[in-house]
Amino acid sequence: MPPIYLVFALAILNFATTQASRVLLALYALDFGAAPFAVGAISATYSAFPMLLAWVAGRIADRHGSRWPLAVGALVCGCGMSVPYLAPGLPALFVAAALNGLSFTFYTVALQNLVGIMGDADGRARRYSNYAMVVSFASFLGPLISGFSIDHLGFATTCLLVAVLGLVPLALLVSCGGMLPGGRAAAGPAESVRGILTDRAVRRILLTSSLVVTGTDIFQFYLPIYGHAIGLSASSIGIVLAMFAAASVVVRFLLPWFLERLSPEQMLSYSFCLGAASFFLLPFFDNAVTLSLISFLMGLGLGCGTPITLMLTYSQSPPGRSGEALGLRMTANHLARVIGPLVFGSIGSAFGLFPVFWINGAMLASGGMLSGRGAGLPRGESSPRG
Repeated sequence: MPPIYLVFALAILNFATTQASRVLLALYALDFGAAPFAVGAISATYSAFPMLLAWVAGRIADRHGSRWPLAVGALVCGCGMSVPYLAPGLPALFVAAALNGLSFTFYTVALQNLVGIMGDADGRARRYSNYAMVVSFASFLGPLISGFSIDHLGFATTCLLVAVLGLVPLALLVSCGGMLPGGRAAAGPAESVRGILTDRAVRRILLTSSLVVTGTDIFQFYLPIYGHAIGLSASSIGIVLAMFAAASVVVRFLLPWFLERLSPEQMLSYSFCLGAASFFLLPFFDNAVTLSLISFLMGLGLGCGTPITLMLTYSQSPPGRSGEALGLRMTANHLARVIGPLVFGSIGSAFGLFPVFWINGAMLASGGMLSGRGAGLPRGESSPRG
């Protein structure tokens, strides 16, 4: 089996488990009678460790290889999801969410770094595009696993099932983990995080990555609220959101073809412009078909943001410190996931949904301009390192 296939298999298992656990813990909390604030707090708990430790996880992957971070991540995930089975109750759900966040931190940074390492620079766009499609498939699979298991097995048993699913990567790592590359301690001297952040190109890509995450999360959170307000049925809202996911898969499949004709920065700039236009158009329509078309347009734009920002983060990182740079990207993204809902929730409560959509559109438009300026930098500063 080619090593990159092992990476994709590990990604499917990890992301399916993570998405399954998110749905499971939220619904389990509601079953315990938790208030919406408590459910939101459980969701926020997932971001605590990624926000605090992602850079450390990247540094470990750089220096010691990815096999042990992946194994530790899988073990922590399995143990975390076992807690609600062994000690049912609301506190156990917070423990499970925190441990899943810790698992996700070490596991995901290691996988993203492996995708960049395993192969030459010419194939990096295809590898990150394939990785993003694998993640999309796993994110679709995880909620299905949770939903059907809860209906047929109950909450506690589903926690045990998800725990077992989280431990499956250990078997792959024991049997095939030797094909994964080791660490590169000599390639990246120990420096503070400030050393990476002094690079203007890295700062730019961290900012643009945060804008992609914020735009995607705000759309997926506020579109159901907007749909409900204009009288759309739950199934119609689901179809509108599904169009975003479908477009993301399409654009990720075509991304290598686009990147043969455009630079990553140019492609990212165009994607921001599509996302901005979609946000500006949303409040003017209340028809499910039209909103589905706008959602598809949004997916074509923001759907390619993740693989491009991953590729740029890896390619613009200092030699031997790609894991640290990817960890910083995760930190920035999860910081945006904490701050974004608070800021836009306040705006939505005070002024309604229209300003939320239009402010996000303006933010994405600024991201497009920022990425466009990156495309005009000297070749050595913006181009991928080989």
